[in-house]
Amino acid sequence: MTGELTLLPAVDVQGGRAVQLQQGVASSERVFGDPLDVAQKWRGLGAQWIHLVDLDAAFGRGSNTEIISSIVKQMDINVEVSGGIRDQRSLESALSAGATRVNIGTAALEDPQWCDEVVGCYGEQVAIGLDVRGDQLAARGWTCEGGKVLDVLARLEDAGCMRYVVTDVASDGMLTGPNYELLGRICARAEGKVIASGGIATLEDLRRLRGLVPIGVEGAIVGTALYVGNFTLPAALEVCRAPIPADSSPMPDSD
Repeated sequence: MTGELTLLPAVDVQGGRAVQLQQGVASSERVFGDPLDVAQKWRGLGAQWIHLVDLDAAFGRGSNTEIISSIVKQMDINVEVSGGIRDQRSLESALSAGATRVNIGTAALEDPQWCDEVVGCYGEQVAIGLDVRGDQLAARGWTCEGGKVLDVLARLEDAGCMRYVVTDVASDGMLTGPNYELLGRICARAEGKVIASGGIATLEDLRRLRGLVPIGVEGAIVGTALYVGNFTLPAALEVCRAPIPADSSPMPDSD
């Protein structure tokens, strides 16, 4: 795997607004306006993917289905939809609206038989979200534990999962840097591709993730760092498309 690192700007929707949370805590929201406007902004700056999340559906306290569907239909770039995809109806609704891919989280833990069937049937249209806190998976909007991550990963590998969205809950929205040790552990055990999420704060973080493409990291979801102006999207895309740094280690230090 020697291609570029795919960058997915995040558009997280809560109460009809584009927000960013810290460690998934609903009350920590920072509001950034209309989610369609935000998605169109990222698209206009060169994004080829959007990671679109219905936070209310993820927390099980309602949904933003109409807003999510409207955004998907108006985007002429790839959209990965996440949040509340827990059954066949919600899966097919997202795909029929035009989503390129759906990210399934809680259902992978609560309904493993259905999840395994979906992985086998939909292939590249499905990613499995591994939201990790310590060595445990977090479910239901990260409010409860869902078992040991490596045990669930082994099951999903047996089912033929092609892609994982790996989020370090402790880092998400905190601008503390990615959890390279976690990414290394997942890549060492997975045939499927890995999209890194959580903690990205600087262009150097993206440069280091770019260096992990050969071991299985395919993409990176970036949220807070873009919204607060730590770097611009064009600058981030340039890093993601650059040659792999000569000083890049395939297994970076777990600092």
